[in-house]
Amino acid sequence: MAQKARVNRNLRVIQKTISKLLTGIATVGLVTSPVAAQAQANEQASTQTGAPVGAQAGMQAGGAVEIDNPLGIPANVVLLGQSDPNNRRATALVNGSVITGTDVEQRVALLVAASESALPEEELQRVRMQVLRNLIDETLQIQEAAAQEIVVAREEINERYAQVAAQNFGQDTGKMDAYLISIGSSPVSLKRQIEGEMAWQRLLRRQIAPFINVSEEEVRELLERMEASRGTDEYRLGEIYLSATPETREAVRQNAQRIVQQLQQGGSFVAYARQFSEASTAAVGGDLGFVRLETLPGEMQTVARSMAPGQLVGPFEIPGGFEILYLIDKRQILMADPRDALLSLKQISISFAPGTTEQAATARVEQFANTVKTMRGCGDAESIAATIGAEVVTNDQIRARALPEQLQSALLQLQLGQTTPPFGSVTDGVRVLMLCGRDDPKPDSGPDFEQMMEQMENDRISKRAQRYLRDLRNDAYIEYN
Repeated sequence: MAQKARVNRNLRVIQKTISKLLTGIATVGLVTSPVAAQAQANEQASTQTGAPVGAQAGMQAGGAVEIDNPLGIPANVVLLGQSDPNNRRATALVNGSVITGTDVEQRVALLVAASESALPEEELQRVRMQVLRNLIDETLQIQEAAAQEIVVAREEINERYAQVAAQNFGQDTGKMDAYLISIGSSPVSLKRQIEGEMAWQRLLRRQIAPFINVSEEEVRELLERMEASRGTDEYRLGEIYLSATPETREAVRQNAQRIVQQLQQGGSFVAYARQFSEASTAAVGGDLGFVRLETLPGEMQTVARSMAPGQLVGPFEIPGGFEILYLIDKRQILMADPRDALLSLKQISISFAPGTTEQAATARVEQFANTVKTMRGCGDAESIAATIGAEVVTNDQIRARALPEQLQSALLQLQLGQTTPPFGSVTDGVRVLMLCGRDDPKPDSGPDFEQMMEQMENDRISKRAQRYLRDLRNDAYIEYN
């Protein structure tokens, strides 16, 4: 019975962790538990450097470390003949299955659409090469599922496609079809992506889930460690890691800088992490989950400690390559977060007629601010606002964290009946928020036993799946045109 329960639980884990469409239309980040994230960060601290753990420690301490060269490759490599991978046409045969240039371009279109900005041709070429690698992996996954007699029916693919349409286009698959075609992609391309995801999910359900075991002792130990860490700061970080050698260091640094520029111009961090990051977190959009800084390499600790939520930093150098960090959120372990308070607010606003002069607008804002000061709480808001033609809108169910960061701290310091300072513009209108009620969150009790076990199994399934895919790549016959 215990084995059956474990298998069923593992199936749920796979359903949750792998059922993510790798597309710019519906990008989703995965939040892992503090402990599972620590385990992932610890593994990544060693895998990112490309060196043994002991060698990594030496590099972090600033000591000189001799890098192993198991293949005996000389330091000064001379290539015989002309070999420019950037001039290769982006087509391939993967164990006999064809990946065409059209397949690549249609997937690239999804990424460009998610970035919401045009990419220079040099950047597009790098995107194409990465997308080709992703398509090769997807093909290997579908082929392996078929070899294990796992078939994804066309009806199931269409059903999942309709679900994506429902999330983004109000259940109108025709609108999503038209959108995909308009950006240079196609419904066939997205459905192929869906097929790959579902085939891989079912393959892991059969080949990995039944063999994942987490003992009760391990779970209890981690729960005890979490309780001992109560109140410690945790950082939810997104990362893009690019490996580099002394020979490629400058080229990789420039590539990382171009990625940062695209992100600063509105590009999707999740989409870029999926396509470019070489860390194990690439599959979940670069999301490290909530981690304690001491579990990270020294350079990442230093940078993350000074970051504010929403801030992007990088590229900066770490042993083995370059890192781009994005601070998604920050919290304290097992402590209530004030930003989770449920607020009851009244928004009091004024608008300006087109052509309003700066002098007239200044006078109206001053009148508005003075009138708001005379209000005696929320019960007085509508009647006083009416005297100056202001509009009042009530919202009784809004989380503090759902508001812009500049307003969060201001609102959380208010008493009932008090208002924020006026904010806005002549174009958008000027407004204040009045606090009419606040329900503070309860202290976080953390995950229970079952949740923690599921999270630990989730982490182990993910690592085993990565090794599975690596083996498929090693055994594949791939020809490029």
